[in-house]
Amino acid sequence: MASIYLRPLGLGATAAPAEGLPLAGGPLRFATAEVATRSAPDGVARQSLPLESALARVAAKAGPDAAAALRDRLSRPRAPFAGLTLDRARIMGVINVTPDSFSDGGERFDPGRAVADGQAMLAAGADILDVGGESTRPGAAPVDPAEEQRRVLPVIRALAAGGAVVSIDSRHAATLAEALAAGAIIANDVSALTGDPQSLPLVAGAGCGVVLMHMQGAPQTMQQAPRYGDVVLDVYDFLEARLEACLEAGLPREGIALDPGIGFGKSLDHNLALLDSLAVFHGLGCPILLGVSRKSFIARLAGEAPPKARLPGSLAAALSGVARGAQILRVHDVAETRQAVRVWEAIAAAPETDPALELSPVLESPPALESPKT
Repeated sequence: MASIYLRPLGLGATAAPAEGLPLAGGPLRFATAEVATRSAPDGVARQSLPLESALARVAAKAGPDAAAALRDRLSRPRAPFAGLTLDRARIMGVINVTPDSFSDGGERFDPGRAVADGQAMLAAGADILDVGGESTRPGAAPVDPAEEQRRVLPVIRALAAGGAVVSIDSRHAATLAEALAAGAIIANDVSALTGDPQSLPLVAGAGCGVVLMHMQGAPQTMQQAPRYGDVVLDVYDFLEARLEACLEAGLPREGIALDPGIGFGKSLDHNLALLDSLAVFHGLGCPILLGVSRKSFIARLAGEAPPKARLPGSLAAALSGVARGAQILRVHDVAETRQAVRVWEAIAAAPETDPALELSPVLESPPALESPKT
């Protein structure tokens, strides 16, 4: 049986309701959509249609109930995630308590420095602090969970005690359990809770927020010639399957965010395709988290700049994500990203000029200029 997908197109924000549907209940609306039909792993047909025609195509292929459910998932407002409303883009600040992370390895290996930097991120506008003790950069070696916990738990305790919304970035159930006990309320797992068989029952029992990310392979090997039949649809299918597993385990949909995993087992072309098609993932009915900050695809596009020199590209990629409905941005540069997003959101929400308003009359001829005095 063919699988069918709907990608919102022509997204735009207006101050007043317009044609079409709101994307995830937010300010972006769409009145056209791309219908993708896949009958084999690499046999995909795509067609752009007016929204109602696209939904009719879905109904013809998958049934009216499936089309109605897809329409609802694409358009309904998202519930608060980890207590945070999603009426604006939220900023997740990255705190790597590691000696070897790709962009800032070693800078926050000292717990005191990590806590101080986390507090500074909160002051700069971070909504969530994502604390990790194991680098998952390409080629990184695994870290023993006991060592991972030694790194992250003091930082999590201090930040959570200060009122921060803390996320634990880990793929190990033992670390997730200790971090949640220390005050974290979000489990951010690059393996989408597949790396440890105890992770899914653990988070289901804890009732915490969850971020499911797509990764092809493991950090040690993921960038060795990654291959897909269709990267957007393959990632969609993986996230859908992991989402269904979480729902079956008792996790509520509103407590799950999805991350397409930019840079995790993807080539440059794969990353660009996912970024361009980001809105399709709203068909799964969950908040979308996007992590593009300082990643190597930026250097490949705009010169081989080291990670800390990739801020302009990071901001451009983040704003492209916001323009396609991303609700959570995982970033290293909190203040700069917060400023860029606020400006983008203000411009997007500005009232459009009413074309019915009369234009000011144009003078038939300009007034004569006085001769300069001599």
